[in-house]
Order: sequence, then C-alpha cells, then structure tokens
Amino acid sequence: MPHHDLMLTPAGPALAPRYREPNTPEPRTSPPTTRTPAKAAIPKRRTPAQAIPAKPLTPAKAVTSGPRTPATPRTGAYRRLFTVPGARAFTLGNLVARLPMGMLGVSAVIMIAGAYGSYALAGAVTATGMAATAVVAPWTARLVDRHGQARVAVPATALAVLGSLALLLCVHHRAPVWTLFVAYAVTATSPNTGGMSRARWAHLLRDDHATLHTANAFEQAVDELCFMLGPVLAAFLCTALFPEAGTLAGAVLLLTGVLVFTGQRSTEPPVAPRSTTAPGSLLRGSGTVRLLGVFLATGAVFGAMEVVTLAHVDGPVAGPILALQAAGSCAAGLVYGRTGRSGRLRTCLVAMTCLMTLPFLGASTGSLLALAGGLLVAGMATAPTMVTGMALVQRLTPPGRLNEGMTLAVTALLAGVAVGSATGGWAAEHAPSTAYAFLIPTAAAALALVQEATRTAQARGAVRE
Repeated sequence: MPHHDLMLTPAGPALAPRYREPNTPEPRTSPPTTRTPAKAAIPKRRTPAQAIPAKPLTPAKAVTSGPRTPATPRTGAYRRLFTVPGARAFTLGNLVARLPMGMLGVSAVIMIAGAYGSYALAGAVTATGMAATAVVAPWTARLVDRHGQARVAVPATALAVLGSLALLLCVHHRAPVWTLFVAYAVTATSPNTGGMSRARWAHLLRDDHATLHTANAFEQAVDELCFMLGPVLAAFLCTALFPEAGTLAGAVLLLTGVLVFTGQRSTEPPVAPRSTTAPGSLLRGSGTVRLLGVFLATGAVFGAMEVVTLAHVDGPVAGPILALQAAGSCAAGLVYGRTGRSGRLRTCLVAMTCLMTLPFLGASTGSLLALAGGLLVAGMATAPTMVTGMALVQRLTPPGRLNEGMTLAVTALLAGVAVGSATGGWAAEHAPSTAYAFLIPTAAAALALVQEATRTAQARGAVRE
C-alpha cells in the first residue's frame, strides 16, 4: 500500500504518494533536525528527488497545463485559404477577368439581334465564336504552360479585346454580315482565366491536398457566380444604356482583370523545362480521352437544362428561375469545399443523375414553384461533380501541362453545352409537352455516369494487366 507525504506546492499543501518496498527499511537522508512542536506530528519529508515520483495535481496545473482540444480541421477553411501570401490579389484580379464569361455572349446576342433584327444571325455568330474557341483555346493553354502566364495571357487577351471592339464597331456601323463572324472568331484567343487560377492554387498548395480541395471548390463557386451575375449585368447595361454597352464593359473588365491577375508574379507557377514536360498531345492518352467524354456529356446536361427551362417557362421569370440552378450549385460547392476531401466522380454522377429527375417532376406538375425548387436542388449536384472532375484532370495531367489539361476539359464542356442546347431545343419543339424535354438533361447525366463507369473499369483492368 502506498503511503502519502504532505508536501508544499505553489497552490498549497498536497498529498504525494510514498512507495516503500516490502521489508525494506526506509532510507534516511540526513540526521533528524530539531523540529518545532508544531511540526512534530508531520511525517518526515523526503528530498525533492525522492518526493516527486508522481505528478501533483494542483488547481493551477489542471487549468493551464492540460492538453487543449484541437480545433476542427475544416473550421474557417476559406478564411485560411486566403492567408496564403498573394492569394487575395490574384483571386480578385481573376474574378474581375472571369465575370465577362457570362457577359460577352449575351451582350453579343442582344447587340446583333437589335441591330440586324435576327436572333438566328446572332446565334450563328456566337456559335462560330464557340467553335473557334474549341480549336484555339487548347493551343493558347499550351503556350501558357510553355512560356508562362504573364507572357502569353496578356497579348492573347489584348487580341481578344480587339476582336470584341471590332465586333462592336461592325454592329454599330451595320457592316456586312461576314465581318461579324470574323470579328467574333478573333475573341477565341481569350485565355482560360479559371484554369490559370486553378494552376496557381495547385502550385501554392501542392503539399496540402485538403486545402487544395477547398481552393478547387471555391473556384467552381466563382464560376457559378459569374454565370449568374454576368448575363444579368449584360442585359442591364445593354437595355439601360445602349446596345453596345455590355460588350464594351465586358472587354474592359477582361483586360483589366487579366492585367491585375498576371501582375501577381510571386504566385505564378514556374515554367516546366521542356525535358520534364510530356511531349505530344494530351489526347493520345486513353484515360484523358475517356474523361473528356464524361465532360462532354456533363456539358450536355447544362446546355439542355438551360434551353429547356427557357422554352418551358417562356417569360420574364425564366432567367431568375434558371439562376436558381446556379445558386444551388454555388452553395453546394462552398459546402463541399469545407469537407477537405474529394469524393469519387462516379458517386457524384450517380447523385447528379438522380437529382436531374427533379426538374422533370416539378415541370410535370405545372407549377413554376415546384420547377424552381427542382432546379435549386438539382443544381446542388453540379459543383461537387465539377470539382471532383477537375481534381481528376489535375491528377491525370502531366506536370507542366496543367493549363492545357484543364482547358481541354473546359472545351469538352463547351462542346457538350452546344450539343445539349441543340438537342434540348429540338425536344422542346417536338415533344408532346415541354415538360418531357426535361428528360434530356437526365439522359445526358446518365450517359456521363455510364462513361465514367466504363473508364474506371478499363483503368482497373489495365492496372491488373
């Protein structure tokens, strides 16, 4: 049985256990000294070396020296994201440069249709610009990877801005129709500002995968925000000021944002040496091609949903109702980024396929409120799918070619949007009811899921071989 000694501590007297081996006499450290009567009843004290075999528990110690409970890892994830040196500056510039993504197309349609009286012509001109972007954008991204963001993005943006201004002048002076196609095709040199921003995050957070996941989720939320605010801002400028105001404002914002973004040289990823960069086209890799097929089908979901919703609602509230899908995606993306970990792309596509049935069910009831709720919830599957898909692109892309890989993914999305828009428009016109046309986005999501399942199965088979 342990005995206890009474010892003095800074917080007062405390009991310290005293251990004695059986049948072993207690060692004596020094001859007994003369004690006062008040201390005669106190047992003999040991020396400090003998008297501290156990940690005395004092009130002061219990409060100050106990282990603190660690904070939740993802609390304030986005706040910590912008503590990275230089992150706020390049994010602000990129946000300004990315806002015209949702402005220029809508502005061109309003401007051309108002001047020439033909929405068909306006649609043909913007479609030509999209096709030119699908061809030129991967080459621009490859030059960015090879020579650096600032050296390529600034002149490429200046050329794109000149194309927008040329289109503005041609429309204002009612130039021949062919000049509109040429001028708008020049805007295809505009760099992928979202891809360049993601490349910077990937460089700055290359050793912190959880925070990189948060950064990718933030970037996707910014995309959704720009696609929500851009068309609204463009329509307001074109109607409240003059028809060319949207295009002019978009060109100024694009050039200003790119100049601010590329001016942050401290966060720019270094250019990879030619010897360490994989030669040839990224399309030669079978895994990349199959993944681009997934992005193509996913883009068809977005394109079809937009056209079908506009055809079904057909009124001034069509825009706000359609914006609910982007709002749901933006909110879900921010929540997904706080988790600090990325899920599986196939799981995200399963959720998207299921949730894309909700707009069809809402439209079938004939209630715009039910349709709005269905679009809001369905949009919540968009951002997690895109964040996971872009993270997969980053893992599959060779070092030094990240901008090119992400631009190929965006190009596949744009091509899918074009295919989905055409298919959705045809279905809205020929289906017994426009509500049935909402099955097109569901079918496109299911196609993306099948392609991803096939891709992962083939990848596993290749690993086993």
